[in-house]
Amino acid sequence: MAAGTDTKPFAPFEWLLASRYLRARRKEGFVSVIAAVSFLGIMLGVATLIIVMAVMNGFRKELFSKILGLNGHVVIYKIGEPFEDYDNMVAAALRAEGVVRAIPLIEGQVMVSSAVQALGAAVRGIREADLKALPLVANNIRYGTLDGFDEAGGLAIGMRLANMLRINVGDSLTIISPRGATTPFGTAPRSKTYPVTTIFELGMAEYDKTMIFMPLAEAQRYFSKNGEVDILEVIIANPEAVEAVSARIRGETGPTINVTDWRQRNETFFTVLEVERNVMFIILSLIVLVAALNIISGLMMLVKDKGRDIAVLRTMGASKGSVMRIFLITGASIGVLGTLAGLIIGVVFCAYIEEIRQFVAWMAGTTVFDPNVYYLTRLPADINPVETGSIVVMALVLSILATLYPSWRASRLDPVEALRYE
Repeated sequence: MAAGTDTKPFAPFEWLLASRYLRARRKEGFVSVIAAVSFLGIMLGVATLIIVMAVMNGFRKELFSKILGLNGHVVIYKIGEPFEDYDNMVAAALRAEGVVRAIPLIEGQVMVSSAVQALGAAVRGIREADLKALPLVANNIRYGTLDGFDEAGGLAIGMRLANMLRINVGDSLTIISPRGATTPFGTAPRSKTYPVTTIFELGMAEYDKTMIFMPLAEAQRYFSKNGEVDILEVIIANPEAVEAVSARIRGETGPTINVTDWRQRNETFFTVLEVERNVMFIILSLIVLVAALNIISGLMMLVKDKGRDIAVLRTMGASKGSVMRIFLITGASIGVLGTLAGLIIGVVFCAYIEEIRQFVAWMAGTTVFDPNVYYLTRLPADINPVETGSIVVMALVLSILATLYPSWRASRLDPVEALRYE
């Protein structure tokens, strides 16, 4: 007996029978349908999980790079006293290990107006060298140049703001601040017109439609700072080590200053993203679990349908282990093939996700992933190899666990009883 004499685990005849059971004949079509549904469930579950987690990772990464690319990792400021000695603070901050650059800034909320529109905006007074040191801005200049920014006395504005105001490089822009000169009748708004010398596009809608950069010296004159600044933003080499670097900065600058970091300033925002990411992982994992349950139901029906075949195998000398391995291979094959197919679909989908988004938007005739809502102008996707590997392992483990009980039931089937009732 070939089956009886071949005692090697996962012998060729076991693979042969398992492959035949996967190719169900016409009278066994219902079992085949359940197997197909199980395969599709595993495939779609794995693909969906990979795509959603990649998009959420990409969303977090893009926001992280945009927020930290424009804002400092550590912010130094004073409360209740003018910040006039910022040059000394810059030198002190640069002495701290891990600090790359310290940028003095003036910040103000204003209204900007052109010939056709008036909007709210945020002005940042910054030196030319510091502005050029921000790759997010310096590498995304669409019109004009940053050369001579300090001397030109003009403004650098975002692309979306320029479009809404309908202005271009060389046009004039009027800035109105509610805090102007103090008169006997109260505080009068301050208004001044500046030329637009630079237009940038950062790829984050919130910044592109509200951000204006002004030369630091001009900002001090406009906001009546008289040689002061509002804050000092510090850029460090490793943003994840911000707590240790903040402690070193405090040690260098002394107790009279206040220090906050990017985690404290954006704690709520990034906490919400992390919670949402974890919840989505749990919810979408249920798709894979349901598909694994379909494998159980499909195998149970297959065992019942193949009762006579199992009995014949046992009488020919096949061991209980051989019978169990046959059905284990059958169920595991569905899970493994479905997982691999889902992995391929998920990776390919993420690679072309922006093109797919544009196609869906064109087909539906609507905006998908509105940048005014999601802040970003492109749909990001960042596949984490470790996370993707854990998704694949989880799907494989669930698929194999789903086959254990039906395979065990098949191995425990009594040949005499099976032949009698067949």
